[in-house]
Amino acid sequence: MTAPFPGLRPFRKILFCTDFSENADFAFQYAIDAASRRPGCALHLLHVIPEPEAQFWKTYLYEIEDIDIKAKANIDAKIDETYRPRVPADMELVVEVRIGKDYARILEYAEEEDVDLIVMGRHGKSSWGTVLFGNVTEKITRHADCAILVVPLSYEERAREANEKGTE
Repeated sequence: MTAPFPGLRPFRKILFCTDFSENADFAFQYAIDAASRRPGCALHLLHVIPEPEAQFWKTYLYEIEDIDIKAKANIDAKIDETYRPRVPADMELVVEVRIGKDYARILEYAEEEDVDLIVMGRHGKSSWGTVLFGNVTEKITRHADCAILVVPLSYEERAREANEKGTE
């Protein structure tokens, strides 16, 4: 597939970031769609485990027996249950779990893997009830060196209504 504009390369790697929220689960549909429209494109799924900032908690967490193994098993189970069944058989899925500051690890991974597109959900509401970018989403959109698709959960109802009108 050729790039739609001179000087642009076709998407080869799409990064989907998940925190296992309802918004992320909804955004996954768009990551699958984007990757499936580009033959040979790999879909990368990244989950970042936030690392506690307080030194006390870091010490305490690592003293608990097998906490890393248990956490990894729970994350793998969630990915196997929520995401893997939705990935087409012919699509390459690369799963990565990292620990640290979520936005920093996402940007790091995108750069390391030379990602062409990041797909993520949008989170957060202000005290006035208006939807805002989540803190992580905002930092990614400000600093990423690739295209970004931000999918608000509020779009789900709008898309459902459009589909219902189309089937009438």
